[in-house]
Amino acid sequence: MDLDDAYANAAHIPGGEAYPEKWAQAAATFRAQTLCELDLPYGESPRQRLDLFHPPRLAKGIVVFVHGGYWLRFDKSFWSHLAAGPLAHGWAVAMPSYDLCRDVRITDIGNQMAAAIALAADRVPGPLRLAGHSAGGQLVARMTARRFGAQWQERLAKVVPISPVADLAPLMRASMNADLKLDDAEVQSESPIHLPTPAVPVTVWVGSDERPVFLEQAEALAAAWHCDKVIAAGKHHFNIIEELADPDSALTTTLLA
Repeated sequence: MDLDDAYANAAHIPGGEAYPEKWAQAAATFRAQTLCELDLPYGESPRQRLDLFHPPRLAKGIVVFVHGGYWLRFDKSFWSHLAAGPLAHGWAVAMPSYDLCRDVRITDIGNQMAAAIALAADRVPGPLRLAGHSAGGQLVARMTARRFGAQWQERLAKVVPISPVADLAPLMRASMNADLKLDDAEVQSESPIHLPTPAVPVTVWVGSDERPVFLEQAEALAAAWHCDKVIAAGKHHFNIIEELADPDSALTTTLLA
């Protein structure tokens, strides 16, 4: 199997190359129209910043969305519009950026996400719900099953890894590992399938039109954790997250249930 092709999404999605610009434009428009605090620092590096979106009334709790990009690309500015669904139901939404590989390791990014969630949880009381897409799915899954000595973990009410990379082992044989620098120890410690089953409710979400490896990854995590899994009909790796912008979508409903 050509692992580079197996994990390539844009090349297998019609118009895939146009999605990043589409996301960026929608996100910028949303930020301009929404009550938000931008670039709140949770760490020392320039990328350790989060945006916090507020509902017009006292928030019911907070949702944290962690973006994907194979830990190698993108930042929080591409995804702001995905806060629309939870916001409409009265939930605040935090969206962090993080340092990228090769500057840091995936383990370091996970620790950064724990710090980002801690800041968001300090700013907004109430239940905490996590959603993450692709590499972000790995990161939010890691938050459930590893202890960080943080009080926010006691507030976790739901986690939804969307099209997650749950087993990092195959990526060791892909060209991206020149930047990820995965080794056996990190694969074992950071792959959610090797982590203990969390007590918090988890629903794995994946699209029916995704690359086969992502369907396999989703199935592996659901099997390892004995948790719910949803295969969203007609969704591929890029449009599956658009449901978060819809207050009435099945994905938004599941995240907030």
